[in-house]
Amino acid sequence: MSITKLGKMLAMWAVLAAAFLVVSASAESKARIVRLSEVQGTVQIDRTTGDGFDKAFLNLPVIEGSRVKTGKDGRAEVEFEDGSALRLAPDSEVDFTRLALGDDGQKLSTVQLVSGTVYANLHPKSAREKSDQFLLNFSRESVTVAGAAHFRVELEGASKANLAVFKGKLSATGPSGQFDVAEKHSATVNLTNDDPAKKDTFAIAKNYENDPSDAWDRQQTDYHDRYASAGGSSISSPYGYGMSDLNYYGSFMNCPGYGLGWQPYFIGANWSPFQDGGWAFYPGAGYMWVSGYPWGWMPYRYGNWAFAQGCGWMWQPGYWNNWYAIPPVVNPPKRFPVPRPPLRGPLTVMVGRGLTANPAMGAQRRLTINPGSASFGVPRGSVRHLDRLSKTMTQTSRPVAVWTARPVSATPPATGFGTSSIRGGTSTGTASTASPHGSAAPSSSRPH
Repeated sequence: MSITKLGKMLAMWAVLAAAFLVVSASAESKARIVRLSEVQGTVQIDRTTGDGFDKAFLNLPVIEGSRVKTGKDGRAEVEFEDGSALRLAPDSEVDFTRLALGDDGQKLSTVQLVSGTVYANLHPKSAREKSDQFLLNFSRESVTVAGAAHFRVELEGASKANLAVFKGKLSATGPSGQFDVAEKHSATVNLTNDDPAKKDTFAIAKNYENDPSDAWDRQQTDYHDRYASAGGSSISSPYGYGMSDLNYYGSFMNCPGYGLGWQPYFIGANWSPFQDGGWAFYPGAGYMWVSGYPWGWMPYRYGNWAFAQGCGWMWQPGYWNNWYAIPPVVNPPKRFPVPRPPLRGPLTVMVGRGLTANPAMGAQRRLTINPGSASFGVPRGSVRHLDRLSKTMTQTSRPVAVWTARPVSATPPATGFGTSSIRGGTSTGTASTASPHGSAAPSSSRPH
């Protein structure tokens, strides 16, 4: 064996050993990581490093104790392992007070709504996932969900909270006891934080008011519903987070001698899966590699990257037992720089074009996709027929200019009035004449 081959093999085993050490530590502590899967406009995250809030980027891991908040032009989505999502509207903050595994392997998630509005779209698919526990706390109230549900919780300062259930049902528990909110119903909770001796009161309505961020929430839901099971891949994964992005931004294939693998669109001969991204520091885990690509979650947390002659770089699914902080690399090309975390330095270290933070949703805009970009900077669902555009670019080796999809409206639709019943009497509430969360096609864009 030549010295060059020996050195390459030792480097690869060093990366694998470091990854397995981190995975082993996470398994012993029953820790979990979930994904910051969408970042629009001003979004900040506290990664429990002791330095408070810092700028948030796409694909940053969210761990127990993390806090995420959005500015006036900010929106964010956090994706859980089964593909369920928690979305933050502008001017909102949540604390992930618990992200752990139970003794039987069930996932235990507790989120504290500090301010603003959040949407939760929970859809466990397997019997094991249905035993997972999701708890959303706000003020002195707690919301629990036993099965699939899609709902919104809004805090109006410290005096009032509004719950709206689009699909499924939920239970809420507070000082006044437990109450249930059924599908297409809502509840208004009057909070009495200034006097702990008093009980919060609530009113149940047979409808709900629209919110300016409902259309955005629906757009994200439609994206996941459309692409989560698309692509026709035969991948068998216990995880759903990131699957929508894999099917939108790339495709699965069979490479002779390597088997099933996945490749992103718009890559070239010189492209590397580690050329754009960064290293983010997390207490207890050290530096984690964070991809700058919009699809860059699952291929960097599970399985491995392999370089196959005749096929190029491809992600090979697998190793689902635990997540990697540093993704393994198999058969890299000569002189390939194996990714190594910094020994010390700032909490976030950029590589290449760095990490991604999408701009706030504004007017429709022209976007140029370059060869070898691997969709860097292309917002999810914003461009139609990426597969066709990729084939065109392969043939011409030229950039492709496209229009992004029209943004969702920030203006709430018209509302109507309905009658609601409350404990001990009746009241009149405001509600929409049609549900804003009905089935709808993704936003359209100009033809390309």
